[in-house]
Amino acid sequence: MKLINAALLGTTLAISNLALADDYAIDTKGAHASVNFKINHLGYSWVIGRFDSFKGSFSYDGNQPSAFRVSIDTKSVNSNHAERDKHIRGEDFLEVSTYPEATFNSTSYKAKDDTSGTLYGDFTLRGVTKPIAIEVQKIGEGKDPWGGERVGFAGSTTVTMKEFGIPMDLGPQSAEVQIDLHVEGIKL
Repeated sequence: MKLINAALLGTTLAISNLALADDYAIDTKGAHASVNFKINHLGYSWVIGRFDSFKGSFSYDGNQPSAFRVSIDTKSVNSNHAERDKHIRGEDFLEVSTYPEATFNSTSYKAKDDTSGTLYGDFTLRGVTKPIAIEVQKIGEGKDPWGGERVGFAGSTTVTMKEFGIPMDLGPQSAEVQIDLHVEGIKL
């Protein structure tokens, strides 16, 4: 009987914790969020860029983010060089005509302390879905000047291009891409 009561209590607490989480929309309209990337160019320099169009949401219970979802318009890649962006959109890299969207859907979060942790989830790029881990840091939270509530996070992960079916090989220095997320959520 004690085992059944403990199981019921654990289930009740898990459900009540989910009920306490608030939903947030990522503030892309106000340009208070970004999805950036950085890749080594042949061992000589860095190509830095971003995706201009994306959307997403997450839940937050005052301790940790959960149910984190991001959808990226791959056609919106912007490395500040039109010819390079055309190449990145093509078959050698993102093949945006076939794969117009990249997504991330979280599966779990492991806190390191009160303001940092690791967000685990499934990342889909170029039609390939792989589990990734994003190192997350809470930037801050509170009321905004318009009476709303906001919370912000920054996160970073590194992915290997070949694992996501990207055929272009620029050498070993350029095999990985660092992805940085800066997210400000507005409570719904």
